[in-house]
Formats: sequence, C-alpha cells, structure tokens
Amino acid sequence: MYKKDFLLNDNIYLLNHSVGRPLKNTEQQFKRHFMDHWQHTSSEPWPQWMTAIDRYNSALGTLFNNDGANFCPQVNLSSALTKLVMSVDRLQQPHTKILMSEADFPSMGFVMQRALASTASITYIPSQLDVTDPNVWAEYLNETIDLVFISHAYSNTGQQAPLNDILSIARQHQVLSIIDVAQSAGIMPLDLSVTRPDFMIGSCVKWLCGGPGSSYLWVNPTQITSCHPQDVGWFSHQQPFEFDIHDFRERNSALKFWGGTPSIMPYVISANSIEYFARLGTETLRQHNQTLLDMLANAFPGQLVSPQQIPQRNGTAILHFGAQQAEVLSALSAHKISVDNRLHGMRISPHIYNDETEIQQLIDVIKSV
Repeated sequence: MYKKDFLLNDNIYLLNHSVGRPLKNTEQQFKRHFMDHWQHTSSEPWPQWMTAIDRYNSALGTLFNNDGANFCPQVNLSSALTKLVMSVDRLQQPHTKILMSEADFPSMGFVMQRALASTASITYIPSQLDVTDPNVWAEYLNETIDLVFISHAYSNTGQQAPLNDILSIARQHQVLSIIDVAQSAGIMPLDLSVTRPDFMIGSCVKWLCGGPGSSYLWVNPTQITSCHPQDVGWFSHQQPFEFDIHDFRERNSALKFWGGTPSIMPYVISANSIEYFARLGTETLRQHNQTLLDMLANAFPGQLVSPQQIPQRNGTAILHFGAQQAEVLSALSAHKISVDNRLHGMRISPHIYNDETEIQQLIDVIKSV
C-alpha cells in the first residue's frame, strides 16, 4: 500500500542501507517550500527559509520524541562529529582517550584522528569481537575513557549495538557518549526522552529517504553550556541578522553548532520525508522490515552471516554464498533486483515500499542459482 508514495522503477530496490528512494511528492514540496517564493514574490526569502529549517528540526523532534530545539542541521556526519569533538574541553586535552569499534564507518575514525589533540589516543574494539554483546563493551569501557562512540547500527555486519547497556556503563564511569544513527534512523526506534546519550549524529540519506546534504546533530540539554564550538558562523549567533562584527554571542541551544550560511534545499526535502515516516511510526517500519528479514533468515540459515536474532540485528540482512557469490549477484542483477556486496557479503535492506512478494522473488532467483 505504500509503494504508491515513492518513486520506484521496475526493479526491486533493496539498497536502503545506502540511499533510500524519494517520495513522489518531493518535487512538489521543493516547489512549494523553496521555489514558489522566487516565482511569486520580490522579497528576500530568509523568513521562509528559516521556517523550513524550523520544520526540519521539529520533524526530527517528532521522530525521536524530543524537543526540536535540541537538534541542529549539518551538511554531513563528518562535519557534525568534528564540530562536537572540537567543542568539548574535556576532549581537547593532551591525553584524551576515545573508545570506538573497528566496525564503525571509517569516516568517523578519520574525524577522530584529526579533531583530537595529536597526543590523544583511540582504542578500537577489534572487528572480530561481537559488538552486540554488552560484555564486550564492558571489557573496554572504564573510567580511563573520556568518550565512547557508538554506532546504533553497523552497515557492513547487519548488527546493532546494545545501546542502553553501553550508555549505562558509560554513565557509571562518567564517560561522555556520542551515538551515530545514520544506519538506524527511521528503521530502528530510538526515544531520546528515554535513551539519553550526551550527543547524537545522523543523516537522512538512507532509511529516511531525504537525499544527501541533510544531516543533523543532537545535544543533550545537560551538555549545551559545556559546548563551545570552534567552527562557527553568523547562524551560530543568537541574533544572526544583527551584523555586529565585534559582538559574537553564541546561541544557548544546539543551533550554536550551525555555522555559516546554511543550505536550505536538502532540509526542505528531508523535512517532508521525516514527517512521513514519523506519521507511520518507527515501530511499524521496524516490524515490517524484520518480517521480510525473517523470510531471508529462514530461506538461507546457513548463508546468513548477519545476526539471526532480532535483538542483535539492524535493518539489513547479509548473505554469503561462498564460491557462488558472484554468480548469485549476477543473477539478481539480471532480474533487476538491486543489492550490493561488501567484505562480509551481500547486503539486503527492505523498506516499507518492499513487500513479501519481492523478497520471495529474490529468494527464488538465488535458489535457482
């Protein structure tokens, strides 16, 4: 029933871990909230643009059950993480210690290596360890760590982190926390009024179907006053349109991280898609996704290299067929079934616009090989 809402071609699209398909009304929304002003008025567009940003932050607040004022638009996750790390005095000390996993998206590691002091150290949980196991995190997470970086979902392994367990351990040792929801936002429920990290970063290009250029950071209100961003601009100012070069007063909200002149178009598009998925509810999306992943797990239990159990898996199934992997991928491509392949295997990520018939087609093609 949801297929009618999305721009879908005649293929079966299962690459939502990479880029989600746009809504059909995206062009209409873009015209209404961005282009119409140019076509019908002669005034400057900033008031309308500011309203569009407010809509974006409000939509994120609805999706994550939190005040939209605690969110700040960002161009991508790397920029968001850089701004956060460089804003906290504790993370700029000579012997700062960071904990993250080798399974994290490489860009996040690149940021840590450059945004911290040269004498800081990063401990990586080895990739061969099970990041779904709270005991693995407990072994590495102690009072010597200043910040733990947690990916809610791991794109190349199909795993999800035991988020609440890790945050509990972090709070016990007074360790700051940042969670990365790029691979989970829109498909794995997260209530920020209950789950309370110190910081969160995410994007809209994947399950939220909002396209590139639309990311965000979230700051726990208890951390706002301790953050002093270095990468600032006129939109970080309490009164952006005041224009006094001698008087910079940073905002007292997450928007202090905003920076210079922002993009508007990506947030117009993403606000629309976030609102769509927030109305559906992430629990509904998760249940549908997991039903389709169960079909794959039951069809190929010996080839499933991502977690079998729902509490340990994210929105992606990963299959590996050994020496026949290339042949399987070729057959799927010939039948216009879109998946991709990484180190651990073939990644398959069904969304709300995919259905059981499509997954059964994929299963039949693989079994024919």
